[in-house]
Amino acid sequence: MKVGIIGASGYSGEVLVKLLLAHPGVALAAVTSRTHAGKPLSQVIPSVRGADRGLKFTDSDPVALAASDIDLFFLALPHGAAATYAKVLVPTGKRVIDLSADFRIADLATYRKYYGEHHAPELLSSARFVLPEITPPAWKTEAKLVAAPGCYPTSILVPLVPLLKAGVVTRDHIVANAYSGISGAGKKVEEAYLFCERAESIKAYSLVKHRHLAEIEEQLALHTGAPTVIQFNPHLAPMRRGIATTITVPAASGATIESLYAAWRAAYDGRPFIQILQSGDTPDTACTFGTNRVDMSAVHDPRTGNFVITSAEDNLVKGASGQAVQIMNLWCGFAETAGLV
Repeated sequence: MKVGIIGASGYSGEVLVKLLLAHPGVALAAVTSRTHAGKPLSQVIPSVRGADRGLKFTDSDPVALAASDIDLFFLALPHGAAATYAKVLVPTGKRVIDLSADFRIADLATYRKYYGEHHAPELLSSARFVLPEITPPAWKTEAKLVAAPGCYPTSILVPLVPLLKAGVVTRDHIVANAYSGISGAGKKVEEAYLFCERAESIKAYSLVKHRHLAEIEEQLALHTGAPTVIQFNPHLAPMRRGIATTITVPAASGATIESLYAAWRAAYDGRPFIQILQSGDTPDTACTFGTNRVDMSAVHDPRTGNFVITSAEDNLVKGASGQAVQIMNLWCGFAETAGLV
């Protein structure tokens, strides 16, 4: 199957390139970048030297791409830009997996509140948000366009959804403190992201109204049957990649750490990319680096009556490109783990 990456020179695009070049079931047939059009792939991403199959970057012309024989496109673009490509590609029957936020939020008013004007609102009804471990499988036959989840939402939804559905935790005063590597901000030259500014430094940002909050709360309501408000506190951490999240949530009456773990096991038994660690064995971003896993664990605090849940993932793999490949695998009939670790 032929696949293409639109916007292949960013951080998530680079990871996609590496994953798809090594995938046993697909042929990477196009990599686009307006900035690097005409340059060899290995010149822009030297780490794929010898495995680049002679690919060169081409211009990102949506009409030309829609007329090609490529079966599926990944959109590794900023929000806003992705929709302009989807509106050309989807009507021609191309499968599209969008790594931006353009189709993660079903409610148009909510999207506009957090992101501004939407450039392809007519596609929202046919788009499907897919977090493979929690989204019911009907999407595989219904979807024309798939929105891959954000990195922060993945680290929060995977632990929380089964617990809310099972009634192990309450919806009152859920607090999620999350810490992201600098690559989460994308590949851009700004003073705030220079080495001298970020080394030996950690800080909170976008408190109260981070854009991923809309995605998190919409999906929690969708999967658990009731509106759920959380306090989400994102932080920028002095590391290249990774997300570490700590969620504090009140235990439901009678709930125990054993019932929490039972809910997780019931939801994720046999899922290859969820690792449930023993209570007290907190996950580490160093251990999820380069993998498509979410590692998670929980403890109960009898003094406060809260469960304290921790999760870790690689923001560029399970938080972006690896998850997109996992979605492709499920959508197109490959083994779920094909091309992934």
